[in-house]
Parts: sequence; structure tokens; C-alpha cells
Amino acid sequence: SMLQASRGTVKAGTNFNAGADAEVLHKAMKGLGTDEDAILQLLTARSNAQRQGIKDTYKTLFGKDLIDDLKGELGGKFESLIVALMTPPIAYDVTCLRNAIKGAGTDEKVLVEILASRTPQQVKDIIAAYRQGNKDTQFITSNYIELVFFLWLQALFKAGEQKYGTDEQSFVTILGNRSAEHLRKVFDAYMKMTGYEMEESIQRETSGNLSALLLAVVKCARSVPAYFAETLYYAMKGAGTDDDTLIRVMVSRSEVDLLDIRSHFRRLFACSLHSMIRGDTGGDYRKALLLLCGGDDA
Repeated sequence: SMLQASRGTVKAGTNFNAGADAEVLHKAMKGLGTDEDAILQLLTARSNAQRQGIKDTYKTLFGKDLIDDLKGELGGKFESLIVALMTPPIAYDVTCLRNAIKGAGTDEKVLVEILASRTPQQVKDIIAAYRQGNKDTQFITSNYIELVFFLWLQALFKAGEQKYGTDEQSFVTILGNRSAEHLRKVFDAYMKMTGYEMEESIQRETSGNLSALLLAVVKCARSVPAYFAETLYYAMKGAGTDDDTLIRVMVSRSEVDLLDIRSHFRRLFACSLHSMIRGDTGGDYRKALLLLCGGDDA
């Protein structure tokens, strides 16, 4: 919705001119050396839709793929961040899921995050796009994803069948309804009946992937921005940084609810998202992330 979109830190640039922007990027990459600053200043000041326009115009003007050129000039985490910004949202989610699944073991955290936080329509679009570009059926046949389909693509929850039990089936059925408002009422009723918060019961009664998924669904039903504030904090807390998560969340929420994530972050962790990014990252990567963050809530 437009209301939700206005809670992003990144807005569409006014007086947008795709040709002028394409020229700026081309100039920044031409000849010896690269003007990274020009690239990051420009791309963080445009919406994703505008970036797609720049990419198309760049191809028309220079006969080259902008993303290929960027990859050729940039490197490391900064390159990953810029390429992420240049990718359309659904395609970006699909790429994140694909990377989470390929190779040895699956990064469950990424699947949980994307599938719990996106709207039901986005989940359908993501899965359709995934299937379209994916001939192997690994994604569709893993038990984990069957559970996700079971949760979100079937209308399992019927008002007349609300059974509050502690068997896994009941949790999955209750949480299969994706209306956040309705879920919050269910959590309140559950608390009144059992004396336990839904989160406590899930932790007691389930384990592993299922537990992680159900907890994420509950947290997102309570507050998507609070869920992402927590995700960002734990990506940076302690030694080392989970840069994949930092990039994924900052990029995917920059036009959605990053302002709300920032305010939850400040409340939950008594420091600002801006200051934590500043202390945890460096160079052009840090500069671009701070521009996406948009301000300091010190």
C-alpha cells in the first residue's frame, strides 16, 4: 500500500532523468579508476523502479549491461550491496532463496525471514518466479518448503476449527492464517486460556526448523519492523558481521518500512541502527549502508 511504502528511507528521486543518470554512471566507470562515491550517491537516491529505468537506458545508450559493468568495476561487500540495489524486489527474493538452498545444507534463516515477513501475495509471486526459473525441483520437494506451502498456500484455518492444543499440527494450523490482526487476537486468546505466550509454547513444544519458522511467523504477526530490528541487531552484535543478512534486510526494507525498523531498533537496543552500522562496517560499503539507513536516531 502507499501508506506502507511511505515508511521507507529511500524515496523515488524527483525530476528523474534516466538518461542523465546513465551518463553519470558511465562516466564514473570510464577510463582509469572508478568514482565509487558518484555510484553510491546516485543509486541510493533512486527507487528500485527508477534503477530499472536507468539500467534499460544504459543498455540503449552504451550497448552494455549496467550490472555487468558495475560488477567489473566494484568488488567485495560493496559490489554485493550495489548489485542487490539494482535487482527488482521479487527477483532479489528469489536470488536470496536460491543462494540459501544451493550447496551443502540450507540456510534456513533466509527462508524463514523471507517467507514469514512478505505478504501472502508476495510469497505467491516469489514461489511462481522461483519455479519459472528453476527446472530442478529441490526447492519444491524439500519437507521444509512443503511446510511453507502448507502454511501459506492452502486456506487451512477455518474459524470453526480453532483447537488450541500443543501438538505441532495445531500450531501450524493456527499460524496458517496470515492476517496479522487475526493472529494477534489468537495470541491473546491463547494467553488467556493457557497462561503462556504463544512464543513460549512454540519453544516448549516444537524444535528445529519448524520452531524457527513458527517463531518468525509470530514475531512478524506482532510487528514486522520489530522482527527486522532484531534481525539487524543480531547480524552485527558481537565479533564479526553477518554481511549477507545486513545487505538483504537493508536493501529489501529500504522502500518499505526502514523508518519503523529504525525506531524499533532504538527502543529495543538503546543504540541507533545508524551508529551500529557505522561501528561495524567500513569504506564505500559503510557509506552506502548509512545512506540507505537515512538518519541517526541517537
